[in-house]
Amino acid sequence: MFLKDPDKVRILIVSQYFWPEGFRINEVTRTLVESGEEVDVLTGKPNYPEGVIYPGYNFWKCTHEKNAGITISRVPLIPRGKNSKICLALNYISFIIFGTLIGPWLKRRQKYDVVFVYGVSPLLQALPGLLLGWIKRAPVVIWVQDLWPESLSATGYVKNRFVLWAVEQLVRFIYTHADLLLVQSRAFIEPVSKLASGTPIRYYPNSVDGSFLLRTNDKVPDVPGLDAPFSVMFAGNIGAAQAVHVIVEAATHLKDYPDIQFIVVGDGSCRLSMLEQVNKRGLKNLHLPGRFPVESMPGFMQKASALLVTLADKEIFAATVPNKIQAYMAAGRPIIACVNGEGARLVTEAQAGLAVSAENSKGLAEAVLRMYNMSSAERNKMAENAQAYYLEHFAHEKLVSQLIRHFEDIRTR
Repeated sequence: MFLKDPDKVRILIVSQYFWPEGFRINEVTRTLVESGEEVDVLTGKPNYPEGVIYPGYNFWKCTHEKNAGITISRVPLIPRGKNSKICLALNYISFIIFGTLIGPWLKRRQKYDVVFVYGVSPLLQALPGLLLGWIKRAPVVIWVQDLWPESLSATGYVKNRFVLWAVEQLVRFIYTHADLLLVQSRAFIEPVSKLASGTPIRYYPNSVDGSFLLRTNDKVPDVPGLDAPFSVMFAGNIGAAQAVHVIVEAATHLKDYPDIQFIVVGDGSCRLSMLEQVNKRGLKNLHLPGRFPVESMPGFMQKASALLVTLADKEIFAATVPNKIQAYMAAGRPIIACVNGEGARLVTEAQAGLAVSAENSKGLAEAVLRMYNMSSAERNKMAENAQAYYLEHFAHEKLVSQLIRHFEDIRTR
């Protein structure tokens, strides 16, 4: 199944987030081990998304644990808290500091062929990975999931020009000292190359685990609106980047269509404001049931009539492909995309649904109504197209096999 040399690749994964937190790197790591590679992980104490350290973990104590054949080393980490910019900043900084100071000591007796950094925000977490790569004389591969410093200014977390300039210089340092940069969107190649000074860049998209492909027989928890004649589900983080206010506006436009129900599954900084708007506007067609275990998401998605993805109308988000698009495609449901750029292009190219411009509430409402009025055969064709496109371009095992080839190429240079 996997194309690799007989010799194992010894890999150190550096990621602020890891199991039991629900991130893509978990499935990638497990499949690397199943394919015969030796994998260690350097990470922090789990606290996402609730913002408190998970039960069974101590804030200060460095720990080693085994899970599914993976050795996981954890450094101290300040929890991110709940809706606190200060706590979030301390959370990011603490991993950089403790990962840099303590990480090399925790891995002092180990040798690695490759250091692999899972580059979600903040990209600065790659700094401990670069240090470990230098100490271990191993090439460093960074999987860039977000554009920095663009994401800082786009989300409004940082507005000071000097701070943004300083972050850009750090990002430039990270890119130029890496040996290979993998980017999750083709549109990332140009902005990353401007700061990378010749470091090789390769397109390497996200995927999801195989459970999204399976028609689940597990009972899906009862959620208001999901059994409606036409249910539109949004799943994931409910934050500023997702511009979820557009869902409230679209639901308002369609409040006289009782057959159409919106369900927003997940949690985030904007969930409370959405609930307030639902109550203020008296919306009976918009439901926010909260967060559910990751394992239940395939069942939720497969039960919905259509799946919704939204992003803010910012240049950076036009270059981004939200990971939920791959999940939606794998689940085999029609997609309604209220996004610009790459995300909209994928949905349109796959003929997997309908796309409208970001933050266009009227356009979103019209797209929902248009899909509602389609025949079952038309919607089923979109669903089939979505899953077929996923299998061709984003299948998990194909991509992990590709990742192994990247590792083998970089260690032999």
